[in-house]
Amino acid sequence: MAVDPPLPPAFVSHVHDVPPPGAAPDWTIPQNWDDFSAADHAVWDTLFARQVAMLPGRASDAFLRGVDVLRLERPGIPDFRDLNERLMAATGWQVVAVPGLVPDDVFFDHLANRRFVSGNFIRRADQLDYLQEPDVFHDVFGHVPMLADPVFADYMQAYGKGGLRSLSFGSLEKLARLYWYTVEFGLVREAGGLRIYGAGIVSSYGESVFALDDPSPHRIAFDLERVMRTDYRIDDYQQNYFVIDSFEQLLDATLHTDFAPLYARLQTVSDIDVAQLIDSDVLINLGTQAYAASR
Repeated sequence: MAVDPPLPPAFVSHVHDVPPPGAAPDWTIPQNWDDFSAADHAVWDTLFARQVAMLPGRASDAFLRGVDVLRLERPGIPDFRDLNERLMAATGWQVVAVPGLVPDDVFFDHLANRRFVSGNFIRRADQLDYLQEPDVFHDVFGHVPMLADPVFADYMQAYGKGGLRSLSFGSLEKLARLYWYTVEFGLVREAGGLRIYGAGIVSSYGESVFALDDPSPHRIAFDLERVMRTDYRIDDYQQNYFVIDSFEQLLDATLHTDFAPLYARLQTVSDIDVAQLIDSDVLINLGTQAYAASR
């Protein structure tokens, strides 16, 4: 969903109202790995080398294990046929190529059936630090290693099933915040400190440093209802990061919450602005918000 820095869907070019020519009814398309150019593969290799050099000690153990298990260190954009053999063996998930952003119901249905959708294009060499939309590097390098972790893989499937249910409650915006603050921009307590697991962070060189080291953002202990009330930035680095104690905590919160009364309750309370703190917050770091104030 997000890149460095993320931008709203209105600015995204790979958007279609219906499946474009060549796409199946579920919006999937062949990856056509042989069609990627040498320049495309070189961009992947440049991004990959830069991220893996700085992520040890920053990324969660689950993410780093996933990179190894899936053998993403091989040169070039991964061939989904090879990648899916290893991912299916690990957790029963697979990656499917799509032409761009897909409708919400399609996205949720793929997740609910342990399929992760990936854009089938990669940024240009002059876009290494800035891209308006999620490409194959964000989707595969950022997201897929975590899908090799059994607990997180189950969380993602549970999220997809919950997403399909949310459509009948008119609560998509609330549930989207959970995805944003966990799958895209989540932090986890680990090894006596904080580590990154969110794809929007691990695929961004700048935010990989900012999320852990900069004094500007608030770092707040995860609370499901608090997260689902909280607005977020879509145009720059985050002003809040929510911290889980474990991936089991995330899965349990999803599986053991009755979302129908939660959605009803969320309709009766106000949203929480970006960077706003509330009395019940458990603060890990009180941010200065200096970065946001300077923008």
